[in-house]
Amino acid sequence: MKIRILSIILSQMFLFFSACSGGNVIASGSMGITPEPQNFSTLQQISNYPFYLYSYPGDYGFEEYLKIGVHAQIQPFLPVESDFACSVFSAFDGDGNAVFGRNFDWYHHPILLLFTQPSKGYRSVSMVDISYLGYDLQHTPLDDPQALSNAPYLPFDGMNEAGLSVGMMSVPHAEGGDDPAKYTLDSLELIRLMLDYAGDVQEAVQLIQDYNVDFGSVPLHYLIADQGGHSAVIEYIGGKPVVIWSEKDWQISTNFLLTEQFTQGTCWRYDLLEAALSDSQGNLTMQESMNLLQSVSQTSNTATRWSVVYNLVDKTFWIVIGADYANVYKFSLAY
Repeated sequence: MKIRILSIILSQMFLFFSACSGGNVIASGSMGITPEPQNFSTLQQISNYPFYLYSYPGDYGFEEYLKIGVHAQIQPFLPVESDFACSVFSAFDGDGNAVFGRNFDWYHHPILLLFTQPSKGYRSVSMVDISYLGYDLQHTPLDDPQALSNAPYLPFDGMNEAGLSVGMMSVPHAEGGDDPAKYTLDSLELIRLMLDYAGDVQEAVQLIQDYNVDFGSVPLHYLIADQGGHSAVIEYIGGKPVVIWSEKDWQISTNFLLTEQFTQGTCWRYDLLEAALSDSQGNLTMQESMNLLQSVSQTSNTATRWSVVYNLVDKTFWIVIGADYANVYKFSLAY
């Protein structure tokens, strides 16, 4: 297998890159609160998919945004052209390190790998579909990067320096609550909340209790895992988060609600993941984890746009773009 390795070390002040073969590299931004003046010098293009990378240079106003806690005009961030078909699992590698695998299946949109380092929160990396910032094949962030200032508010999945990882999937319904005593976040801002402030799954579960969630037109649920091997699926039922803790050394979530009756055959991707993880007792190397994601990748209209495997202990992660599993990008989020 041809492997394209891009080792990325994120320090307190700089993001350094070294490419083993081919590829270029990128950067990102904020929403709701005016961020610090932005430098887009680290924005680079890695592949022609297009796949970009960006290191956000400073704070993006999220701490202040949480104090306001309002979305004056909440707009659905995703169209309802069809259902998502995402697959997420947590497991362990052969050395006992917790791993987190995720396929994002949707339409062909430009993708951003985003590094953030807020002054009062955990450093993290996340994947962003930047079509929702107005970018496409013609209007690119290289030509007009300013909209990337909103990218930190749109993480579709990610991992922070404490070893917490989060991924979302669409589901038939979710009710995020309307408690007037709580501020309301949209469904992706909830992921940013966890990546910035939760050191483990228990802290993430506690954090989300303080907020309503506006799901717009696409209801979601979430799989959360940490470097200690704990994981949970979070579903919003009747306006409250319901926590489904893992009872095994692995956990799986696709596009149905675990709080509702599940039978084998409900989702072939779930069945395949469950069989593979059961056979391995939840132990997969990074390569085996990526191979498993390939086995449940999609080739229909809503095809697999990225596959990512996060190692929650050593903070390395592998990315495949556009189901091109012959080319694996390898990164490291270092201290």
